[in-house]
Amino acid sequence: MEETAFIHTVFLLCEPSRAKIVWNLLDGRAYTASELALAADLSTTAVSNHLAKLLQGNIIKVAIQGRHRYYTFANSEVAYAVESLANLANQKQPLKINKEISKEDVKYCRTCYDHLAGKVGVLLTDKMVALELLTLQGNHFILTEKGTTFFNDFGLPLAELKKQKRQFAKACLDWSERKYHISGSLGASLLNKMLARDWLRKTKNSRRVVITSLGKKGLKDSFGIDLF
Repeated sequence: MEETAFIHTVFLLCEPSRAKIVWNLLDGRAYTASELALAADLSTTAVSNHLAKLLQGNIIKVAIQGRHRYYTFANSEVAYAVESLANLANQKQPLKINKEISKEDVKYCRTCYDHLAGKVGVLLTDKMVALELLTLQGNHFILTEKGTTFFNDFGLPLAELKKQKRQFAKACLDWSERKYHISGSLGASLLNKMLARDWLRKTKNSRRVVITSLGKKGLKDSFGIDLF
């Protein structure tokens, strides 16, 4: 990447108002300009200008449905970059060791773009490694033979996931836990499966994820995670 392109990308992401916009897009949902204006405390004209710059810089994309225009990240790599910036910002905050996190706190269980994050996301990833379903290699996870059998039985379309034009099992550094959770096509599919089974439920206007009673049982039975 040329230096000028790098500087331009950093400028697009780090201007305060645009930073608020991309932070709100990190939950993986699609938003209208009006919704993003409200979230970022901007006028309609101002948010339109910022969105135009983000579109031109391939940071976001837009889908037109009827009279509405919906904005999302251009690709998963943008989400990883934003999450990495959150990690960098969080380094300025003192670590609070062994502090109990409320289950209502976004740090407990949340989405990170299209995969699970927070304390529960990291715990789930740690358990999958401990169960030898995955092994960590550099900044990504390797699916073991045992893991292949497990996830096939769990109902994940592994062959299709490996064909996607994105990393299969990326190790994403969690900004609140300072440990890895799983992302990539495998992480996204795992979250979607747990949502479909009603183990997890997304909350309105927040990245926070609620774990249902069915989910607590499922996580215990399938992964040995006790959240009671």
